[in-house]
Amino acid sequence: MDYRKMGGRVYVRIDKGEEILSEVKNVCRELHISTGTFQGIGACGEVEVATYIPDKQEFLPHVRNGMLEMISLMGNIVTGRQGELVQHAHALFSAFDEAKGRIDYLGGHLKKATVLYTAELVLVPVQGGKIGLRYDAATGIDVWDLEA
Repeated sequence: MDYRKMGGRVYVRIDKGEEILSEVKNVCRELHISTGTFQGIGACGEVEVATYIPDKQEFLPHVRNGMLEMISLMGNIVTGRQGELVQHAHALFSAFDEAKGRIDYLGGHLKKATVLYTAELVLVPVQGGKIGLRYDAATGIDVWDLEA
């Protein structure tokens, strides 16, 4: 992984074998970023996305391996209730299915994505404040605490 800060943005290259979400956190730690957004594209070899099942309050995982084009990655990083960095990201991947002669898609809440060739991200830190998390009893999940 390598990165370069230019203006108010951080441009991040994630290399083969590295896990995207881990590397985003590493950059945030190194640059003392507690709140920000990120987006990116790339090529991954192993991904896990998930669908949230509200009735069970759990995620249903979907794992895929192979040549997966990361068509879109969007996410944010905030400060958790214990002061830790917390990410929330969604991604969409495509893969050519030779047997079917078509492109299949896989998307959802990103849990893990290991780079096969490269990934290119833009990280935009929030200037002058931070966003935290608070538990929302109505939904049963942590949501942004804009008073943090």
